[in-house]
Amino acid sequence: MSALAACALGATSYRDGLRLQEALVNARAAGRTGDWLLFPDHPPVLTVGRGGSEGSLRVDPRTLARLGIEVFEVARGGDITWHGPGQLVGYTIVDLTPRGRDTHRFLRDLEQALIRVLGDCGLAGERVPGRTGVWVAGEKIASIGIAVRRWVGYHGFALNVAPDLASFDLIHPCGLRGIRMTSMAARLGAENVRLEEVRARVAAALALQLGVDAVRWAPPDEARSFLERGNEAADTTLDHHAA
Repeated sequence: MSALAACALGATSYRDGLRLQEALVNARAAGRTGDWLLFPDHPPVLTVGRGGSEGSLRVDPRTLARLGIEVFEVARGGDITWHGPGQLVGYTIVDLTPRGRDTHRFLRDLEQALIRVLGDCGLAGERVPGRTGVWVAGEKIASIGIAVRRWVGYHGFALNVAPDLASFDLIHPCGLRGIRMTSMAARLGAENVRLEEVRARVAAALALQLGVDAVRWAPPDEARSFLERGNEAADTTLDHHAA
């Protein structure tokens, strides 16, 4: 029976989360582990993907320094996004070969899993043609961006469960002008949303969407043990900017 290994990492810096992803990508590509779904709790951070465009950041470096927010340029697709408290970030380390090495299908699978969870919670999530992610009533609730190495997909999604939506005022989310971000808490009421419950629902929905038999919850030490087994230098680029 196949199982998706899910792991709630707890407080994790963005740099440490990226190092762990890369270690697991190497292990997955070498056949030393199965598919993983990591849930890190990041401090406030901005990340810029390969599609980053000039002007997507709306504030100057001094403002970011005052707020203690770092900016990372990473290998995933997409433009700029925010991660931080109240947001469910999911890193999907998944072998795409059994799924036809189809990156577009994988993106749609991530979207569909999140749409299913939102529906179970009473929200009508939807796609917008030509735009990756999930929306509710014209407002964006989830961002998705992946990278692929040796046909292992990584990075993943960020679902707004109960973040401070004012944090998105720092950027044009995903490089899109004039859009509004929303959250499950904004739509359902903060008292009706629990991050832990949404995390479990998302893990189950993603396993179902990927055709995996079960979810196996793994302790953080198990996931981090792959860092100790050797992590070759990544062939993707990470530029770190201290704000």
